[in-house]
Amino acid sequence: MTKTWVLDTETKGTGANMVPLEKRTSKPEPARDVLYVPRKHAPRPATPPAPKPARTFKVVDLLSRQVLSEGTDARTTVDVLKSVRSIVDVQVYVWQPVRETWRMLGLDELRLLWDRRGAE
Repeated sequence: MTKTWVLDTETKGTGANMVPLEKRTSKPEPARDVLYVPRKHAPRPATPPAPKPARTFKVVDLLSRQVLSEGTDARTTVDVLKSVRSIVDVQVYVWQPVRETWRMLGLDELRLLWDRRGAE
């Protein structure tokens, strides 16, 4: 009786080997010694987090470096911007409570406030 040989390509980087077909098909299943243990989920917080405080703004005139308003809410800041001639004449900052610093608004954020000047 003749043997049928096949090309075994499941070697670890050493190339392929010619093995008998019987050896290839009668491969034992790998042992399952690994035990699956699901992760324990973290418990959910009992109370929802506190609401974030309202944002506070500071408006500074660029020409005179005078502070036009500080610690104001968005509505008051929009009212202060009504007295400004151009969007590039002021710098607007927002208070970052975590870092405890003022962060200057980018032009796109400033435009959002600027566009609210006429909306009432």
